[in-house]
Parts: sequence; C-alpha cells; structure tokens
Amino acid sequence: MAALTTPTAGRVFRTARRAVLALLGVQFALAIGMSLVDSYRRRGKKAKPFPVTPPRTVEVGEGGGEVTTYTYGEHLYDAMLAAIAGAQRQILFETYIWKGDEVGEQFKQALADAADRGVEVYCIYDSFANLVVSPRFKRFPPSMKVLPYGIYNAGWRVFDLRRYGRDHRKILVVDDNVGFVGGYNIGTAYATEWRDTHIRLTGPAVWDLKRAFADFWNLNRRRIMGPSKRPLLLETTPSWEPHIRVHRNVPRLWMFPIRGMYLEAINRAARNVWLTQAYFLPDQDFVDEMVAAAQRGVDVRLLVPLKSNHVVADWISRGYYDQLLRGGVRILRFQGAMVHAKTATVDGTWSTVGTANIDRLSLTGNYEINVEMIDEDLAATLEDVFETDQANCLELTLSEWEARDLHRRFTEGLLNPLRPLL
Repeated sequence: MAALTTPTAGRVFRTARRAVLALLGVQFALAIGMSLVDSYRRRGKKAKPFPVTPPRTVEVGEGGGEVTTYTYGEHLYDAMLAAIAGAQRQILFETYIWKGDEVGEQFKQALADAADRGVEVYCIYDSFANLVVSPRFKRFPPSMKVLPYGIYNAGWRVFDLRRYGRDHRKILVVDDNVGFVGGYNIGTAYATEWRDTHIRLTGPAVWDLKRAFADFWNLNRRRIMGPSKRPLLLETTPSWEPHIRVHRNVPRLWMFPIRGMYLEAINRAARNVWLTQAYFLPDQDFVDEMVAAAQRGVDVRLLVPLKSNHVVADWISRGYYDQLLRGGVRILRFQGAMVHAKTATVDGTWSTVGTANIDRLSLTGNYEINVEMIDEDLAATLEDVFETDQANCLELTLSEWEARDLHRRFTEGLLNPLRPLL
C-alpha cells in the first residue's frame, strides 16, 4: 500500500508545484505587461500644472536652527546649487537617481567647480537606479570623490539579506552650515513635473545628516574604491537638538527605525494624521494602526497619486483600500502629476519628511533617511502644504470603491500575492 501511495503523493506534489509556478508566472507576466502598456501610454505626455506652496522657513528647536520646506523642484534646485556654489570646505552629495540631462549636468558641473576651487567633494549615487544613464555622464573629474553604490553588493554572501538594500537616500550637506533631505531625485522632469517635498536644515541637525553620509561612505568605500581610500572622518556634533531627530534605515546593520517612528506617532494621535505617500504598500500592522486611529475619532487622511509612475504599485496598493475606507480613513488621489512626497503630520505638533515610502522596500529593505520634527509652526506649514495638495485631489469614497467593475477586482486579487515583494 505504501508503495502505491508514495508515487501518488509525488505526483500530487509535482502538480501543486507546477500550479504555483504557473500562477507566479501569470502574475509576473501581468505585471510586466501592465508596465509596458502604461509606459507606452505615457510617451510624450506632460504633467498638468498643479498648485505649489512657496518655500517657507520656520525656526525649530533651541539651537537657532531653521527648517525650510520646498514643494517645487525648481525652487529646491536653485537653493541647492546656491549652497554648492557657496561651499568653502566640504560638500557631501548623495542621491538615488541622478539623470544625465540638463539639471543633472548643472549639478555635476557645480560639484566639479567646487572641487576645482579646493572644496572636498564626496558623491554617492545608486548604480541600479541609474542603469539607463549614459556611462559618459558617470565619468567624473579626479578632483571629486565618487562612490557608485553597486548593483550587486552581496559578493559571496548570496543569502545575506542585509546586503541587498538599495541606496534610496537623497542628501546634500555643505560645510557644517546647511543640509538638504527629502524625496527629490536629480533630473529635469523633477524640476517642474513632479510634486515632491524636501527640507533645508540649519543648526545642530546638520551634523546628523553629515554622520549619516559618512557612515554609509565608510561602510561601503573599501569594497568599491579599494583599501587605499581613507575613511571620511567627522568631528563630534557640538550639541544635540531635541526637537529634530534623524532616523536612518541601515539594512547592513539590520536597523529599521523609520517604520517604528511612524507607528508610534500614529498610535499617539488624538486629533489628526495626514500622510502623503508616493507608493503606499504597508504591512497589515500599519493598516491596523491607521484604522484604529480613525475608529477612535482621529482625522486620518492618506494622499497618494491618482496614477503614479509605477502602475503595478498602484494596483497592489488598492488591495488595502477596502480596509482603510471601511475603517474611516479618507483616501485622496492627487491628479494631473506624480506626487512623490514622503511626509506626515500628527496633531499639529509632530512631522516627518524624508526618503522612505510606506512599503516593504523602504521600511525593511533599503537605505533610507527621514527627519522627525516636533514643532507646532513646522507642523502648521506642512498642514498648509497638505491642504494645498488636497485641493488638487479626487477623494475616493466607499460607495465609489464598492462600485468598481469586475475586471478591476480580478486584477487586484491576482496581483495581491506580490505585496510582500514591494
């Protein structure tokens, strides 16, 4: 009897395995097909004009530091290039995407000019994110110290998950005086066609950005640049700023504090939680925390793109909408342009601006950096930004969601198993 059972069990196992592989194949084929169709449809299309909040500066904390918010790329790039032009001793520049277009060339030339006049210039960019950028653009003068973060960083440690995170951070620090951080990559389209958020910091918090850059540089310099390259050494921060904290996700060290920062803030909320996210693919605990806040009377709003630049992420994100809408969370969809910001405000006091999306890749995978700020004036500024953006949104209601057609429900269900990958 056992002899008959074993081959039968083997056939069942093989059939099940083939079915699972076939389903995965269908899912990936659908995802690739959707991406190709969406890319074709977008060819030649320009973003529509969207409301812009002018830069606004508020003093934060006890150390005399200031925070300036930027929600339009041209305004931000002008400020960054001015800071680079005024550098006297050191520039630390890190970005995920660095396009080889007009804006990208402006930054490259400004950094090269600074290096030529004797400023120490350190640059980091993510090689995978810039695969389509011309190799000619990636040739830098020897006066600049450039670290391209590799496409594959595990070496022989194939199963070491700590070595697979991408460098998704965007940082600029000039001397000890000013630092920039936020969602903006470097490129011409981002200057006018994307709605993003960046901040400019002065005061003691700048040292935390410097340390974040130096730690990443020192962690990766030997493998990429060789043992002859010296580590980037920094002095100790002169003071602490209790109202501003810089949180870093460092997969190599298995450090992921940004997720905890968000969950704690939402858990403490008593009045409002306003989130702006480019790609919203949370885990179930995150969804539960948002719903719990809404059900205890907190005004919970989620602002996302109506159509992002990653159509598959959009479809998978919708798998959470039913829970959110039924739980009392308002979903606002930004129309006409890509909103790429990663910001939040809670109770008119707590705020965050940074590089981390609320998805698995950002919260438990990539190198990310978010600034957490406790200040009522800054929270009011970011609430004004949110309300300006909301004026350009379509709100998704529960009745509209329930009325969606069958093919949309089928596509959402078919793509749902891909959630853990994003």
